[in-house]
Amino acid sequence: MKQILFILFIGAAVAGSVKAQQPPQKIPASIEERWKKTNEVLQKEIQLTARQSNAIAALFKSFFAAADKLRKENPNPNPQIKEGIQKIVHDRDEKVKKILTMPQYANYKKTMEKLKPPPPGPAQKNKISNITTL
Repeated sequence: MKQILFILFIGAAVAGSVKAQQPPQKIPASIEERWKKTNEVLQKEIQLTARQSNAIAALFKSFFAAADKLRKENPNPNPQIKEGIQKIVHDRDEKVKKILTMPQYANYKKTMEKLKPPPPGPAQKNKISNITTL
């Protein structure tokens, strides 16, 4: 009887640990949430006027919608998505350049580099392996 309880306990512990290691499902943030986060950073780094903020808000919301549409049409990462994202980023930045002053635009470019998500793949694995080796 003790052996059966011991085996059941070990089985439950193994099953629980396997389930605990599954990555959580990532729910993408809404366009409004992404704009709010981006706006906070831009306001802090660039000090936008109300007019500039409103104009840039429209550009970013349009950009986020276009990026979402592109990702939805191509669910698996591929060069087509990368090229499409680069094009809409370039278009957005050209429009932002017309709204901001030259010093503001220089700060904008630096700030946008900081906001870029890290690339997927080996770079992420290295970060994880560095953490686990500490």
